[in-house]
Amino acid sequence: MKNKKSYNTGRDDIDNIIADIAKLSLSGDNADLIEEMLTTVVKLSMENDDRGDLKLINMALKELRYASKVFTPYRDERKVVIFGSARSRKDSDEYKMTVKLSELIVKKGFKVITGGGPGIMEAGNKGAGRKESFSLNIKLPFEQQYNPYTAGDEKAVSFKYFFNRKLFFLKESDATVVFPGGFGTLDECFETITLVQTGKSKPRPIILIDPVHSQYWGRLVDFVTEELSGGGYISNNDMSLLIRVNSIEKAVDEILQFFRVYHSIRYVGDKTVIRLNKPLSVENINKLNEQYSGILRSGKIEPTDSLPAEQKSEEFLDLPRLVMDFDRHNFGKFHEMLRFLNTLN
Repeated sequence: MKNKKSYNTGRDDIDNIIADIAKLSLSGDNADLIEEMLTTVVKLSMENDDRGDLKLINMALKELRYASKVFTPYRDERKVVIFGSARSRKDSDEYKMTVKLSELIVKKGFKVITGGGPGIMEAGNKGAGRKESFSLNIKLPFEQQYNPYTAGDEKAVSFKYFFNRKLFFLKESDATVVFPGGFGTLDECFETITLVQTGKSKPRPIILIDPVHSQYWGRLVDFVTEELSGGGYISNNDMSLLIRVNSIEKAVDEILQFFRVYHSIRYVGDKTVIRLNKPLSVENINKLNEQYSGILRSGKIEPTDSLPAEQKSEEFLDLPRLVMDFDRHNFGKFHEMLRFLNTLN
């Protein structure tokens, strides 16, 4: 009998078969994860005979697999996800602004992700073009069909479940732009804010765009400031997660500025590693420590080489880095630090 794993089905004969299948899966160093997933599937069959539950889990897993397959070839390319109303007319200011935003951001080297439907989603795919855009559609009994700029494209993915769709909106993008919209738009906007605020999503610019003469975001931000922040339901620093603009050029500038010095983040144990596009001088690192030591549990912000965990996965090994013992609580202040960092050098 093979060595017993802590996560198993409780049946040696089944566990041995699962281990053999995992080795045959051509997954290399990830065979342990394949083995755990197969174990989970078998445990489901042993513990739950509700067909409705199993259908949900089966479809969710299929969606995760296919969407991952679509995005994998493009993982090293930055992307902007655009949210907004499916009901925006083609002659509306927000539709025209979305087309222009997508055109400009693609010229700066970004790809565009939308929900694949009409309105703002259509405008995003139109401006970016089929080659430079993705669409993550949702199967609904009304409103939501693929727009003509993405229908039939190999980068168009259709979801049954909103939770999978929203996962990939955030997981595969680097910046979020939100135009005015209805309940769905606000759901996507506030889920983005929540995941960034809690550290469940990587840092990103979250940009709220108001068309000229619109007070949509102004009124909403006033409510959040007065009722949520003023009432103590969120930290005052959480408002730093939001960037409100009323021009496309300003939105593009904010996205580019966010990645001027900052490249990406990685957590290694208790350490937070910030990868940089360019090294910071000792003087500028001292400025970071002077202004942002309050978000550290201990020690200070210091330059570092790539850590062993990064070397094992070969993650951007050539980039300069900072390492810190971030408290992983005050993400609003952490975003302030990133924006300050991007003004240095």
